[in-house]
Amino acid sequence: MTLRIQEKSEFRYVDEGSGEVLLLLHGLFGALSNWEEVIAEFSPRYRVVIPLLPIYDMPLLKAGVPGLVSFVEEFLAEIGLLEPCTVLGNSLGGHIALVYALQNPARVARLVLTGSSGLFEDGMGGSFPKRGNYGYVQERVAYTFYNPAVATRELVDEVFDVTNSTAKCLRIISIARSAQRHNLSEELSRIQVPTLLVWGLNDTITPPTVAHEFERLLPNAQLRFLDHCGHAPMMERPAAFNLVLNQFLTQTTARPVS
Repeated sequence: MTLRIQEKSEFRYVDEGSGEVLLLLHGLFGALSNWEEVIAEFSPRYRVVIPLLPIYDMPLLKAGVPGLVSFVEEFLAEIGLLEPCTVLGNSLGGHIALVYALQNPARVARLVLTGSSGLFEDGMGGSFPKRGNYGYVQERVAYTFYNPAVATRELVDEVFDVTNSTAKCLRIISIARSAQRHNLSEELSRIQVPTLLVWGLNDTITPPTVAHEFERLLPNAQLRFLDHCGHAPMMERPAAFNLVLNQFLTQTTARPVS
């Protein structure tokens, strides 16, 4: 599907459908296209909103989890979206969703986390991006998925272009380090809303043990594993991901903490 990207002030975003709002947040090397199958499945029944996070061009001093949470707050204020919504986050996007929920409990009705950072992640496989090394980037992108074929040439080229820029690399490293420092284990018990954890059983970046730990620490969480699936279930197993998400949305009541 071709995404219709809208622009308002400095924000670029997708806003499709109408009804109850699903706010989708992508990860560190992510893009709006990561959520294509979710948009296709849910926009006929929900309003699906996805901001493009300014990971590669935000001011370096703000390049971290708190800066990205502020960006989401400013984006929602700009488009006038103040009602409680269901927030979905993949990888770093899950981390942002959690901090946003902690800071804005009345604005979050439900949470969906998939491969979320916030407790532990090994996003760079213990190292940071090597500039100008295509083979390294190819290997890292493939490491995200159970099936390396999902790491298409187009996807690898996209990430390679990013890591080839020193300015973008500095921001990625700053954000990745911020995510590693910003551990939420002490705070998760405050998040009372219904929470769905959808995890790839073969996730090597945030392994299944991380999902179990999230389930233990979040008071109202349910965990679903998808087999033959890595760090981005909505891309690698979209039909299964959408099925589990649909069940969760229909079986839970959206109820933010007042």
